Amino acid sequence: MTTLPDRIEIRVTTRQTLDDELEQAVRDLQEAALQTRTRGILITCHEAGRYMAELSDQVPFGITRELVH
Repeated sequence: MTTLPDRIEIRVTTRQTLDDELEQAVRDLQEAALQTRTRGILITCHEAGRYMAELSDQVPFGITRELVH
């Protein structure tokens, strides 16, 4: 059995790379979220090129939210 991540750090230098990395992170986290159906996905922008994508109890299952610091 493969362990799925519940948090993925993303560091990028181009917009295209950001889009690709965020899409992949959301797909991976959606798969993990389906196991429990209790958490949604939160994408946090900490600074330009640095993001955190994670499963969050603060986001309803089936929803993806973005937070900018």
